[in-house]
Amino acid sequence: MPKTLTDIKKSLDSNLGKRLMLRANGGRRKTIERSGVLAETYPSVFVIELDKEENAFERVSYSYADVLTETVQLVFMDKQQEG
Repeated sequence: MPKTLTDIKKSLDSNLGKRLMLRANGGRRKTIERSGVLAETYPSVFVIELDKEENAFERVSYSYADVLTETVQLVFMDKQQEG
């Protein structure tokens, strides 16, 4: 994964609209795993639209610093994995 906040934003900008798996630290030793689509990027945060049938929330947002510190891990799926 890129090493600076600017690199992370550029990487996410190039993957807008792609499906991904999200793994986030939920605190107290909990890990949250969700799937969705990278919907939007802003100067400080990015927004993921979650799959509706799996989640109570429709959208979540995280900062680029969350990716840098590995609090949030993103794995983009290619067409073969989407099945």
